[in-house]
Amino acid sequence: MDYISLIEAALKVKRSPKDTIAAGRRHTVGLKSDGTVTAVGDNKFGQCDVSGWRDMVAVAAGNVHMATNTGNSHTIGLTSKGTVSAVGWNKDDQCNVNDWRDMVAVAAGWRRSVGLKSDGTVAAVGRNNEGECNVSSWLDMVAVAAGDWHTVGLKSDGMVTIMGNNRYGQCNVSEWRDIVAVAAGYLHSVGLKKDGTVSAIGLNKHSQCDVGGWRGIVAIAAGSYHTIGLKSDGTVAAVGLNKHDQCNVSGWRDIVAIAAGCAHTVGLKSDGTLVAVGDNEYGQCDVSGWSDIQLPQRLHFKNAAN
Repeated sequence: MDYISLIEAALKVKRSPKDTIAAGRRHTVGLKSDGTVTAVGDNKFGQCDVSGWRDMVAVAAGNVHMATNTGNSHTIGLTSKGTVSAVGWNKDDQCNVNDWRDMVAVAAGWRRSVGLKSDGTVAAVGRNNEGECNVSSWLDMVAVAAGDWHTVGLKSDGMVTIMGNNRYGQCNVSEWRDIVAVAAGYLHSVGLKKDGTVSAIGLNKHSQCDVGGWRGIVAIAAGSYHTIGLKSDGTVAAVGLNKHDQCNVSGWRDIVAIAAGCAHTVGLKSDGTLVAVGDNEYGQCDVSGWSDIQLPQRLHFKNAAN
């Protein structure tokens, strides 16, 4: 794989990044090149019922930490018209997005959906016990991410703002600068800097924030207790809890996008196929037969269309 200035490419499209793969607590979602969507894993609440979706440009999957009293999820899809579809668990109205318009990016947390509008404002619906949906005053945003109990917004000036639970300092990002992408785990936050280094803050019990030595990173993802980084050479770095082998990605090659669920990790290869490792109790890693998954806009290759 011959990568062309991936960091430069990432910077050019940092505004409203559109994820073509997503990983939830117990399911995995993929956007195909024809605008349809496929999903595998737990479907107790219909979170995998996406076969009827058409004209999609991005997907997101609700995530939550592993606990005996939780695990239910939902799936969000952004259409080319800027509207949003949602299926799955809707206990806190997190799927009530039918009236959303002019959206350019979406994110899904636990019991919560977040949408970035074309004017840089943000909408959120769902659980708000920690203030994680209090984003109506946000302006000039270019990307959003959703953790279990906190919501992250990236501003056009490279600074970051966060609302929600701050028990472990996961919202203490006021000093971050030059950020081009953000990710949110259960109780930690991650930011990719324009120089390809990464910052992380919050709960570090499992070393999920130990990313200070990473270099040449072009994309990031955060699971409940692990953090993933896509390198400019198509390989992947991982730190954090590895109880389910979710960090066993050292052998991956030719990866162009990554996603992190609660305890599983998904990688999109340059040929449109997927690889996955980690917790597979509900078949969420059974993606070896998938093909023609849409490549992300943020990366450009000599042998792939832009």
